[in-house]
Amino acid sequence: MIPPAYAAAQPAADRIYRLATQHTATLPDTPALATLIDAAFWTSLRREEGYIPRISLAFVAPESEGVSFAASFSLEPKDLAKLAPSVERTGLHLGVWPHQQDELRVWGITHNLPPFSLVLEVVLPGLVVVKQSPSEERGKFINIAVLHGDEIKIIDPQAEISPGYPSLLAALLRLDSSTANILLPLAVSMRAHGRGGTLLVVPAQPETWAESILQPITYSIAPTFSGLADLMRKDAGDKPTRRWEDALGRAVDEIAGLTAVDGATLITSEYELLAFGAKIVRRKGSLQVAQVIVTEPIEGAIPLIAEPAHLGGTRHLSAAQFVHDQHEAIALVASQDGQFTVFAWSPSDERLHAHRIDPLLL
Repeated sequence: MIPPAYAAAQPAADRIYRLATQHTATLPDTPALATLIDAAFWTSLRREEGYIPRISLAFVAPESEGVSFAASFSLEPKDLAKLAPSVERTGLHLGVWPHQQDELRVWGITHNLPPFSLVLEVVLPGLVVVKQSPSEERGKFINIAVLHGDEIKIIDPQAEISPGYPSLLAALLRLDSSTANILLPLAVSMRAHGRGGTLLVVPAQPETWAESILQPITYSIAPTFSGLADLMRKDAGDKPTRRWEDALGRAVDEIAGLTAVDGATLITSEYELLAFGAKIVRRKGSLQVAQVIVTEPIEGAIPLIAEPAHLGGTRHLSAAQFVHDQHEAIALVASQDGQFTVFAWSPSDERLHAHRIDPLLL
């Protein structure tokens, strides 16, 4: 194979291979993986009829359920950019597999991936995410690495979680994609609308959170909306029905959409909607939050001490203050630029933590 021209491709392939060997169904060797990364990166920098290519490459063998091309295509960026529109919709991938002399070529289009198949997705120019398909038919893909220019971020699935965190937060940071953790799809949906937003998750009782919200709340919900809560309380069994999953997806998008309204959206830890467009205020007698511990679930990442203002604008400052004053709450904050932060109080450190989790949501 021709050595990749993208300088980060080979070192990224070496690190990804070591991480994914134990979990991926069929994994290309490091030269082949570097070739895939190189092709995805250079394709991301091209334009096809003015559009940025949004492409997904899956390392899977040709199969009967896919759309097989009569003649396979190379991984040349110009060819991939032309094929990109055919797999822009969610769930479609260009299938890639070794052909004669082990040359990687595109054999067709597939939507049927074996569990833990390797997938490379072009998100933006110069931004490539390496993923694994979920263990079940439906579910979020598991991010392995994020490559942005010369920056390589390898996801650390064992990122330390401080003892005493709410179980909902622990599941979110562990990327538990089970239906028991609905915060993950809520975070993904919040990020997707691109307007930025804040979601506050508060205990159902007692309602001390009201001390940190400007009263009266313009968009208060009465009675509380329990659509998402009702779905979560229903026993979906080991294999949820498509109808139940579709209803759950609509309920998630409804609540995530409310976060686009100026102000914060509030739900209980049991997923009942309380209000949206709420204005956060400092609780009476509370000190202004001065510092937070910033962490990221990335290999080699070192926790940093920072001022909340360094994380973003007023949305981040107000969310940080809310959790600083309401230790049992969690705040999910999406920026318009795609960054995503989860604020939570750490009982062991007795300090506010800011978890930057956007690499998990791409």
